[in-house]
Amino acid sequence: MMTTLGWFAIACGGALGAVARFAMSHQVYQWFGREFAWGTLSVNVLGSFIMGLVAVLLVDKFDVSTEWRAFIMVGFLGAFTTFSTFSFETMQYIQVGELNKAVLNIAVSLITCLAGVWLGLIAGRQFLTT
Repeated sequence: MMTTLGWFAIACGGALGAVARFAMSHQVYQWFGREFAWGTLSVNVLGSFIMGLVAVLLVDKFDVSTEWRAFIMVGFLGAFTTFSTFSFETMQYIQVGELNKAVLNIAVSLITCLAGVWLGLIAGRQFLTT
């Protein structure tokens, strides 16, 4: 059962994750432009990597409390990654007839985010052995 502190931790993590997502994607769009969904892709890949990494570290290495795990994994990373934005941007590509960009966005997002989680898990496990 989630405690009041746990709900508060998720809310605080979510607020910070949303701000971090906006800041990072905004910066990435400034660097690369808005011709493609680079900002959304970048936060999703980084968030996936961090999710894999902290899943190992927070449970296996540091055994942190449920509230801290909720703050980081559910709150911060849940708000930091942007699957709804990814879906919306992909649909926009489809609606304007840019099917190649829609398919590219789906394929690159899926492959790189899965790779991000996998690499994060490897990094976390590697950290455990040092």
